Amino acid sequence: MRIIIKFIYSKFVLLFLSFGISINFLFAQKKSDKLIVLDKLAYEQTIQRDPNRELINLETIPDIVLSIKYATPNNFTGQVIYGQARAYARKPLANALKKAQMEFLKLGYTIQIFDAYRPYRATVLFYEIIKDTRYVASPKTGSKHNKGCAIDLTLVDKNTKQELKMPTDYDAFQKAAWANAPVSDPEAKKNRQTLIQVLSQFGFRVNQSEWWHFDFLECPNYEVLDIPFEELE
Repeated sequence: MRIIIKFIYSKFVLLFLSFGISINFLFAQKKSDKLIVLDKLAYEQTIQRDPNRELINLETIPDIVLSIKYATPNNFTGQVIYGQARAYARKPLANALKKAQMEFLKLGYTIQIFDAYRPYRATVLFYEIIKDTRYVASPKTGSKHNKGCAIDLTLVDKNTKQELKMPTDYDAFQKAAWANAPVSDPEAKKNRQTLIQVLSQFGFRVNQSEWWHFDFLECPNYEVLDIPFEELE
């Protein structure tokens, strides 16, 4: 009986190999429900194969302004989440954001970043606090931020660096912060519209429940990362 079973299994494996499929495929379905999160070493191996996967320091974009809320206790958690006030994103997003920044500068504005790449451990903490996937990602899937493919931002006056009026503050978990929510203040409405329209020209799509959150659409199969900013310097 064992000989027959071994024979059948061998034929099954050979059948898969004849179509160029790895034996690992036989067991992939059992593991597919487990999220794969890369550390620094695994991340570095991916960028050796594909340089576009590199995380770029967004401070290299001319005149960019950082206001990294999670590097201070001035955020919805009341805790300091990041050890450093940094903003990173995958190379294609960084290149597109630079082009958008040039357009905003022509209009008299500059981009102010609240958050970009977000280590996976931060998403786990956020979910423990909020548990509302309209505003924070589930740890089961990770987020576009964890992949370096999303950015939270607003606009400031390029000369005074004062924030433009928007419908709500950053991380306001309420319907007034939705991207299509009615806005009674014409100035805030105009500023939100300008932000969304310009960024959409460069491959960004606004998150419908957060006017400040934009996903970059050209991030094919990028991995969830859990690398502290200190390891990216």
